Amino acid sequence: MRASEHGDAVGVTFFDEVGGSATFEKLVHEFYQGVAGDPVLKPMYPEEDLGPAERRLTMFLEQYWGGPGTYSEERGHPRLRMRHMPFKVNPDARDRWLLHMRRAVDTLMLPPYAEEVLWDYLQRAAHAMVNTFEE
Repeated sequence: MRASEHGDAVGVTFFDEVGGSATFEKLVHEFYQGVAGDPVLKPMYPEEDLGPAERRLTMFLEQYWGGPGTYSEERGHPRLRMRHMPFKVNPDARDRWLLHMRRAVDTLMLPPYAEEVLWDYLQRAAHAMVNTFEE
């Protein structure tokens, strides 16, 4: 971390503030623990092993919050809506995703401001992925 001439930190990202890779790895691992037993969400993952999906989401979130750019290096532009189009993401699926993610966020024990910032983003992202209102 560098300091500017005014003494405040320069170059510190949200990724750094919340604990870096370890925090995002824990978040995503806890999230997929819930997904693994979810009868609506689990079938959306073509691989039986959720490990590859866990890695992709971890890389995406790390990059989004200012960490390593591994996601784009390996997968290109995120194009989240396009990548989710093959799946029926209805309000029920969104709400289940948010339920598992909320439980995962709670395990992080983040400071209130950081938790609010992260949770706000996750809610907006989940709502943006809805692509049908069919059951």
